[in-house]
Amino acid sequence: MKIKDGFILRTVAGQNVVVPVGTGAVNFNGMVSFNESGAFLWSLLTNDTTKEQLVCSLLKEYEVEETRAEADVTAFLAKLREAKLLDE
Repeated sequence: MKIKDGFILRTVAGQNVVVPVGTGAVNFNGMVSFNESGAFLWSLLTNDTTKEQLVCSLLKEYEVEETRAEADVTAFLAKLREAKLLDE
């Protein structure tokens, strides 16, 4: 899975926010923002990756227990799916 074309992550006033570009701007209504770890996961999803790879990368980057990393990745992916930002 990966982020759909037409969306980029930018830092605006200290916040990591999804910005639609091109055709993404036509179909996207709303705003999605992420904390630092969310922005980290977003950057990984600019290339095709799996949930397991996201969890492993989160464990390497942050001091977090595996169960917490799995729960955080699951919640993050649910947020992206709800906003229709993932190509799966």
